[in-house]
Amino acid sequence: MSKKYSTIFPLMMALSLLLANTLFAQLADYPDDEREGIKINYTEANVGTYTLPDPLELLNGKKVTDAKTWFEKRRPEILRLFEENEYGRPVGDPKDVSFEKFDAGTPAFEGKVLRKQVTIRFAKENPEPSADVLIYLPADAAKPSPLLLHIGFMANCATVDDPGVKAGEIWNREKQKVPTDCKSAFGKIDVLQFINRGYGFATIYYGDIDPDFSGGLPYGIRAFYLKTGQTEPAADEWGAISAWAWGLSRVMDYFEQDEDIDAGRIAVTGVSRLGKTALWTAARDQRFAMAIPSCSGEGGAALSRRNYGETIKLITLPQRYGYQFCANYSKWSDDPSSNPVDAHMLIALMAPRPVLLQTGDTDKWSDPKGEFLAAVAAEPVYHLLGKKGLETDKIPQSGVPILNDIGFYMHKGGHGMHAVDGTSDWEVYLRFMDIYLKP
Repeated sequence: MSKKYSTIFPLMMALSLLLANTLFAQLADYPDDEREGIKINYTEANVGTYTLPDPLELLNGKKVTDAKTWFEKRRPEILRLFEENEYGRPVGDPKDVSFEKFDAGTPAFEGKVLRKQVTIRFAKENPEPSADVLIYLPADAAKPSPLLLHIGFMANCATVDDPGVKAGEIWNREKQKVPTDCKSAFGKIDVLQFINRGYGFATIYYGDIDPDFSGGLPYGIRAFYLKTGQTEPAADEWGAISAWAWGLSRVMDYFEQDEDIDAGRIAVTGVSRLGKTALWTAARDQRFAMAIPSCSGEGGAALSRRNYGETIKLITLPQRYGYQFCANYSKWSDDPSSNPVDAHMLIALMAPRPVLLQTGDTDKWSDPKGEFLAAVAAEPVYHLLGKKGLETDKIPQSGVPILNDIGFYMHKGGHGMHAVDGTSDWEVYLRFMDIYLKP
């Protein structure tokens, strides 16, 4: 080795290591915890070993080698398995749904925006249950607009800062639906950031579709579709997440009727349990062009077979969130590896449509690495359909997005859509939308 090369080589290696440390994350371990008497692992070395089901292997053992077999055989198999074993199958009849436009198009935000408000009646000829959808579109759009559909924890008037929005009602801590004061603990969403990029923005309050608490069944859409004498959904019938997803599909039904909206270019997003909802919505309903689930974790984009953070056993406890899933999901509490599905198969149901998983590098409860590994394991399906996966098996550093057909973005911070420095993840969402939803 020449003297010159012997000097340059260590420098090159040092730079390479520096670059690797910059681009790829080393997620920290945390002290283990305990909830509801169940131990929670936060140590990567104690995750354990597991084998994931092959998303490209039919139940009869044959391999899927072409798109036709995927769409006609394997995809329906996986969808049915998720309905039977995790979310439950919806039993609502869309024919019973109707739409009432009580705000057909009002200028807002100094005339830059056209605001629409629609009430969805889920029960034929019944005023309840119902949900209000708030829609903003670019006022100067020459063609139908693509948009981002957001399912939120707050009433519509608390989601945006617009005095023209109907106040509506929300569920309080006493499990009563009461008029809202339009205040929000999460901050309000800037509508103009979408309008200025050529997108519309729509939002719906999830509590209008089905309540988010144990014992809420009688007050939402699932109660309306119970059979005579039935007091609970069957073990393979819809939990609350599947009900919320069914409601979002009814919003899509409306979008298809609105000539100002490009129903072929709709993205759907939500945070936490509503991140699970956004992903399940688009996995089931291929009319949605994109999904952007935020911090969806266990029961969403994170692998259940990884013993890390929240687990099936914890999430399905009756005193916690069992009502969000079908009753069958709890069967896998003690042995998640026996479950015929896992999160990588849920992500694969999105193929070939783009999906962006957003999380936080300290959101240990939701297992950001588990979401990343699920995305990696979904790649073979995207490759089969001629699309790009993450194309790396190393989790990126916080703040470094991967914006392929399978996307992944981890901000610096914890659960939700805002990093520790106060920045929002909306800009990354918009970049992803610019890549795949622009005409």
